[in-house]
Amino acid sequence: MPETDHLSATFAALADPTRRAILARLAHGEASVTEIAEPFSMSLPAVSKHLKVLEKAGLVSRGRSAQWRPVRLDPAPLKDAAGWIDHYRRFWEESLDRLDAYLTKLQAGDPDGSKH
Repeated sequence: MPETDHLSATFAALADPTRRAILARLAHGEASVTEIAEPFSMSLPAVSKHLKVLEKAGLVSRGRSAQWRPVRLDPAPLKDAAGWIDHYRRFWEESLDRLDAYLTKLQAGDPDGSKH
């Protein structure tokens, strides 16, 4: 899958506050579906649907330990999304720095930078 498709799946999964809350819970360690569902007022099948979206995006994985199927966070897609966002953060910071420099020149009465 191309990187943009991975990013689309990641951002789509992160668009839902319940899924973000599930990821926050899993950041503290693996948990069962029942444990994940505890703080939410929704059915286990509803939580499972959220987990399937997260799993399809590669944000969580499910293991197997006897009868227990722990769900764990996979942070790699989050790192990719953060890298993508960081690229644009740097762009905006550089643009704002240039604007700030220009406004400073205007306030000093030197709109083209020719006065010393």
